[in-house]
Amino acid sequence: MFNYDQMLADFAGQTVLCVGDLMLDDYVYGGVSRISPEAPAPVIAVRRNQIVVGGAGNVARNVASLGARCVFVGVIGADDAGGILKSAFAAEKRIDARLVVDRSRVTTRKVRFVSEHHSTHLLRADWEDASGIAPAIAKAVIKHALDALPHAGALVLSDYAKGVLTPEVVRALIDAAVKRGLPVVVDPKGKDYSLYRGATLITPNRQELADATHRPATTSDEVASAAAGLARDFSAQAVLVTRSEEGMTLAPANGEAVHVPAYRVRVRDVSGAGDTVVAAIATMLAAGAEFEPAMRVANAAAAVAVGKPGTAVVEPMELREYLLPAASRADEEKIAFDWALLDRRLADWRVRGLRVGFTNGVFDLLHPGHIKVLAQSRAACDRLVVGLNSDASVKRLKGAERPMQDEHARAEVLAALEAVDLVAIFTEDTPLALIERVRPNVLVKGGDYRPETVVGREIVEAAGGEVIIVPLVAGHSTTSLIAQSRKKF
Repeated sequence: MFNYDQMLADFAGQTVLCVGDLMLDDYVYGGVSRISPEAPAPVIAVRRNQIVVGGAGNVARNVASLGARCVFVGVIGADDAGGILKSAFAAEKRIDARLVVDRSRVTTRKVRFVSEHHSTHLLRADWEDASGIAPAIAKAVIKHALDALPHAGALVLSDYAKGVLTPEVVRALIDAAVKRGLPVVVDPKGKDYSLYRGATLITPNRQELADATHRPATTSDEVASAAAGLARDFSAQAVLVTRSEEGMTLAPANGEAVHVPAYRVRVRDVSGAGDTVVAAIATMLAAGAEFEPAMRVANAAAAVAVGKPGTAVVEPMELREYLLPAASRADEEKIAFDWALLDRRLADWRVRGLRVGFTNGVFDLLHPGHIKVLAQSRAACDRLVVGLNSDASVKRLKGAERPMQDEHARAEVLAALEAVDLVAIFTEDTPLALIERVRPNVLVKGGDYRPETVVGREIVEAAGGEVIIVPLVAGHSTTSLIAQSRKKF
């Protein structure tokens, strides 16, 4: 059994060198409610825009967000977009950006106009020069990369076909990395993969694989056969094929292919997901992982990335949610003694458009009645927050002899349940302040309550949410359990 927990923790000690085509991604979000009277085109009422580092720079951002250090080498123009990219990299603590300024080129920039309501891309405008960089610029790129190579655990070549990864640059870097025994991960472009000969791992998507090999790549067997042939043809150790909703296929040059299914997620935006995959693979290889566990981590990273809007990054905590059993991460990830953790979880869930539910209680001795309320609460939402009375509040409500278990024990039991996504402990007699903090879409209580008596009902309903009452399970209560146990002893 591979120890993902330890490997994710080891990311902090790794350095990945990334070289490739840098670009500026600008997302313009707004609403579309009419067609222009000047032409048959939708009119977008702009509400906000988001500017992020894209292209190969997004690989660097993902390496850094995973907790590793990234040395990034790329080319920018002497223009405003280039200045924005320099400033953005300067704010990234884990990225050492070594940018070569080419005054003869424009910085690659992509502006995407997105309908915010439907998350639909309406139009993309590009500024770019896809011709190869001049020999002097290539020489500077190679020098920066070779200077960084001795300090790196893996090399990524992120090719967006914008001219930075010329044959001269690619050859010099692959040869130098192979000489040092470093893994080389290539995110390819174009149809001629002879450029990448000798790389450790090549990561085309299914269509790129079919174009490069001139072979069918529809079924799993076809993908595996074409990918293994590609690896052998160009002296790669393996080829990793991304297959969108069908997952990934890892095909070594010699050996059995491995297929992993994609996680079932709500896809919001696939922009930059390939960068996330490459970053995760490279960081895993830098940490000493084999290909298969590296692929499984990359598969989880892709699931996180496509669930976010725009060009997104992924953090180890998000990976652990997919890779590790819930019970193994419950203590640190699912119990919010500090409400700051609650705020972070809620912010992430809101960004992902998830429906948040809430229920609360003492949960002193867990019984079938509790399980029913928790299960039905979770069935009504995408993520469930459980409010748990602190020991002090339980004593005020139930008497000096309660609780039977302290708040830490009660929280751990709840956190181990699949239905529970987060446990938040509150010290007041009622969860009103906690409900105000959570602002749930649905509020659930057991059948001993009427809707009008549920604490927080007004807050939830005023925001368009609903209150659900779950019928009690007859014959089950904590009070009766305690009474019965005292009779026996």
